[in-house]
Amino acid sequence: MAPALTGAAPLGIDRGAPSVDRGAMSDFLFELRERLPVSATAYPLPERAGLIIVDVVAGFCSVGAGPLAPVAPDAQIGGMVAAVAETARRFLDAGRPVFALLDTHEPGRPEPPYPPHCERGSGQERLVPELGFLESAPRATLLEKDVINGFVGAMAKDGSNALADWILANDLEAVVVVGICTDICNLDLVVTLLSARNHHHGDAPMLGALRDVVAYTPGSATYDLPAATAQALGLPPTATHPQAETQHIGLYVMQARGAIIADQLTYWPTAPSTT
Repeated sequence: MAPALTGAAPLGIDRGAPSVDRGAMSDFLFELRERLPVSATAYPLPERAGLIIVDVVAGFCSVGAGPLAPVAPDAQIGGMVAAVAETARRFLDAGRPVFALLDTHEPGRPEPPYPPHCERGSGQERLVPELGFLESAPRATLLEKDVINGFVGAMAKDGSNALADWILANDLEAVVVVGICTDICNLDLVVTLLSARNHHHGDAPMLGALRDVVAYTPGSATYDLPAATAQALGLPPTATHPQAETQHIGLYVMQARGAIIADQLTYWPTAPSTT
């Protein structure tokens, strides 16, 4: 086994939800983490694991790239992009499959409640430069989606599902989900995968051997829209989206639904590079 990418806790040991160090966090965030704890674990990847990357595109990650992109460098989003790029290379170098979902909308076709974004041809729908290597990687599959939920976005007119087919074709035991936004697209995908994993067609599980759905926290991020900024933009109070709080809520809901929350991954020995 290769060493864990981050952290130092023993493999497979759930460190639980330790008492929260208040530090500089707000009273609300402190109470949220105390009352809705998230328990992260070090996750040893099984032999048949795949990586799902959600919407790491310019329109959500590159400064000034569009109405839903950060307006200034964002530490959480920047850290996520770096972690996703490193994780994707680790998967590909070990000969494991990667599936990247790209938020892509036809011009003039809205996606309420959001403003027009990631429209085809705008450049917002393109992978960030750090992930450009996926476009030519033999073990990487790229799929455009036009809705928040990537599992729904993978549905075809004939009833087939490209994401489900990828899981089955690779006989995956585990999928690791990374990308943006933790509490929106990632959350919708994770909880849908958990339901699909549990669904059976007669005696056959819909997603075959899939056992674990893992949210990898260093590779997950969401956006920041404080109440004052939302008000200044003329948005309703419900548009408020404090980053730290919504990131935590997204992870909490995933875990409550049965996902594994991992802050470390332990990898396999690497094969010759495919990137």
